[in-house]
Amino acid sequence: TYKHAEGFAAGELKHGTLALVTPDTPVVAAVTGDGEPARKTVGSVKEVEARGAPVVAVTDGRSDVERYVDHVLEVPATHPRTAAILANVQLQLLAYHTAAKLDRSVDKPRNLAKSVTVE
Repeated sequence: TYKHAEGFAAGELKHGTLALVTPDTPVVAAVTGDGEPARKTVGSVKEVEARGAPVVAVTDGRSDVERYVDHVLEVPATHPRTAAILANVQLQLLAYHTAAKLDRSVDKPRNLAKSVTVE
């Protein structure tokens, strides 16, 4: 999409990043499971939601994150070791469809070296 995006652990928001969140800052959160990490991530989602940021959650529905977000991308509940893989598929689809909506070439990105293109 040629839009800057940066991923980091939700707990890192409290170390300064939260100050950068505004109503113009879209936030995507991956929340799978119902354990302590999921509860902490939901807490971080509440923080960005309180600042007016639009929030998209990738979730398996085992937490209450859906109450605090604008959009939900669902993944099936699975083993914690495979949950991240399923969440990444949704994130890749989000990037793909965002690029397509922005009329960006998803098949031939700019500055792609010829050594990795297929003809």
